[in-house]
Amino acid sequence: MAEAVLDATAHDDHHDDHGGGHATNTGISNNKLAMWVFLGSECLLFGGLISTYLLYRTNTQDGPKPGEEFFDIPFTSASSFVLLMSSLTMVLAHSAAGKGDLRKLKIWLLSTALLGSVFVAGQIYEFTVFVREGLGWSTSPFSSAFYALTGFHGVHVTIGIIMLLSTFISAMRGRLNPGNAETVEIVGLYWHFVDIVWVFIFTVIYLAS
Repeated sequence: MAEAVLDATAHDDHHDDHGGGHATNTGISNNKLAMWVFLGSECLLFGGLISTYLLYRTNTQDGPKPGEEFFDIPFTSASSFVLLMSSLTMVLAHSAAGKGDLRKLKIWLLSTALLGSVFVAGQIYEFTVFVREGLGWSTSPFSSAFYALTGFHGVHVTIGIIMLLSTFISAMRGRLNPGNAETVEIVGLYWHFVDIVWVFIFTVIYLAS
């Protein structure tokens, strides 16, 4: 999926460099418009998952209940900070792509992917701790809603990491330049989206418990 998006974007940018761009009536490329439409549908998905969690958050049956006595808020806060910092490195990667600075582009792309990987590793560790403490997928409606929401987000972050690494490989091969910097911008849109979604998830699950 990530390779297809990146290859298609590079193909469109190749035509743009020769005056044959595929701009839409909105003034942006087809690929960027497609990403915005996709992110709009993702808002509906996460809106539904968050609503489901809010509906079942008090239905814990005999299992653990959400709250400071169960969640390790300092650990999750540190993990959240790491993910938010990755948005900064993504901005720096996009800036480097626009300037044609491939060395910095590769550094910031790899940094963003590494920060995202640290976040995912932290989430996996947190899940294993919760399972050991008795909060499994089917423990209660609350646990099912919790794992569905945070798990789907973790999958989205993982997909973003794959997209970042694919873009990094393209940069290593010399396939990225200021003329097709939109490829990095589109990946950045997706990455910023998963970061913003996590802010809402973290607030709803950990801070509002």
